Amino acid sequence: MASWNKNVPSSSSSSSNYFPILGILSLLLLHPTTTTTSSSSLANAIRVVAIQKPTSDDIPSFREAPAFRNGNACSSRDIDKIQIVMPVDANYIRGTMAAVLSILQHSTCPENTSFHFLSIHLEPEIISLINSTFPYLSYKIYHFHPNRVRGKISKSIRQALDQPLNYARIYLSDILPEDVHRVIYLDSDIIVVDDIAKLWGVDLGDKVLAAPEYCHANFTNYFTYTFWSDVNLAKTFEGRQTCYFNTGVMVMNLDEWRKGGYTQKVEEWMLIQKQRRIYHLGSLPPILLVFAGNIKAVDHRWNQHGLGGDNFEGKCRGLHPGPISLLHWSGKGKPWLRLDARKPCTIDYLWAPYDLYRSTRVALEE
Repeated sequence: MASWNKNVPSSSSSSSNYFPILGILSLLLLHPTTTTTSSSSLANAIRVVAIQKPTSDDIPSFREAPAFRNGNACSSRDIDKIQIVMPVDANYIRGTMAAVLSILQHSTCPENTSFHFLSIHLEPEIISLINSTFPYLSYKIYHFHPNRVRGKISKSIRQALDQPLNYARIYLSDILPEDVHRVIYLDSDIIVVDDIAKLWGVDLGDKVLAAPEYCHANFTNYFTYTFWSDVNLAKTFEGRQTCYFNTGVMVMNLDEWRKGGYTQKVEEWMLIQKQRRIYHLGSLPPILLVFAGNIKAVDHRWNQHGLGGDNFEGKCRGLHPGPISLLHWSGKGKPWLRLDARKPCTIDYLWAPYDLYRSTRVALEE
């Protein structure tokens, strides 16, 4: 598997930047009483936020992020590293950069976070962007070849869901080295406003996956009449308390995934889909078919999803009640696109402070 590795250089210096005013407002809004950001990280997180409308089709450029450093109580052992996997491509690079910044900014031990990026194209420009934006970031980037899913992807209700990279999460046990035993998988359209170590610390027990479950969602809507009308297919969920979960935020035990051959099990459903048309939503339903009702449930605060609206119009949505640790713009509407179009939803202003896109227009202008 082709990959590119970039290690963290040792340095004790910190950058002095300006924490975005909107960032402070968002922290107050999301954490009215307490915040898990370490004082040292907060001091180094000061930065002016700006948004720019693209002027060409070139890969965009970004401002350098602050250097976030561990506190004295943080471990320096490799075994304590938090392993995070995210997809990266030219279309979603702006979201990925904002997500990485948010994770580091709110981590008590940011230098204990290691990133694994998945890309269809190992573009030198993407690697250069990551290096220049996060000079101290510990990361590797892996090539996900679209041939892995050639002939296995069925047309879904939104073109973005049909992209090969959307299916890369199914192949992590093959892509990542065997010494990577456990990861947090995150989509690119998220912002973390809590210490990611809390999600990493979830006890999986004997489960392969952990994610927030939504048992009040109408589970039948995720599969077609063809599926439910076939007695043999419908028996798939017998004996399981099936609940919907969003695959954009998952803690994954890769050792158990490998042992159970779960990539092949998910692929089997993808092949049935090609023949029978049993679902509409890209890579999500085949994972639900294998795991729904058999995962470790995580607090809902770790995936406030649906902020991008539905898959057709992407209309604005508000926050669900309750505490929030992770904001997720799943759905058609992406905050950077709506902000650039000057048609933002109110919720998009919680994303804006983490945008490192080079700008000539300050976000507070509006």
